Order: sequence, then C-alpha cells, then structure tokens
Amino acid sequence: MAELTVTGTDAFDEVVHAIRVEQHDGRAVVRLVGEIDASLRDEASASMGMALMSGVPVVVDATDATFIDSSGVAFVLQLHLAATEAQVPLTLRDPRGVLRDVLEIIGLSGAIPDDDA
Repeated sequence: MAELTVTGTDAFDEVVHAIRVEQHDGRAVVRLVGEIDASLRDEASASMGMALMSGVPVVVDATDATFIDSSGVAFVLQLHLAATEAQVPLTLRDPRGVLRDVLEIIGLSGAIPDDDA
C-alpha cells in the first residue's frame, strides 16, 4: 500500500495537522497528527478510501493528535462504519485519550475497540 499524507500548514508553513495512511505489520495505520478538524474534511475522505481499499485490518492511531473537533470525530466514526460494512477490523490506538475521551462523552466509547499492539 502506498503512503498517503495529507497535511495542513500554518502561516509559517509548519505542519500543524495531518492524516497519514501507512502500512505496518499487515495493517493500514491511519495516523492522526496535531489538530484534526474541519480543514481536513476533503482529505479525510481520500485517506478513508486508501485505508480500506486493501481489506487489511485498520488501526486509527491518535498518539500524536493534540485536538479533535466534531469533524474529526465524524471522520473516525465514518471510517468505523465503512470498515464494519466492508468486514474490515478497525481498532483505536490512543494512549493519551484525546479521541477516546470524546467518544466516551458522546456515549460511543465502546464502538471502537482498543488496539493491543
């Protein structure tokens, strides 16, 4: 699987947020970096397709996410629904709880299982 990186930059061209799809250990890893917000909406669709097209298990890795707004949560939930429909396992790696805390607040903490790796 090719790697797809979608980034946003600030006025000084420093990367402030990104969605990266990478292949690791036979899984598609969707890395959320920095602020995951509405500015990445169009790019999120491309990363969703990239992550699911190979049919391998998907890990949403929020280790490097610093903030996630409702658009970012919607992206993750849409990815979860698409993976479920395609019968592709999807797990969440979120050691700092940035995304898991939001899922808990909205009553969906059990929707995506934790990644054991």
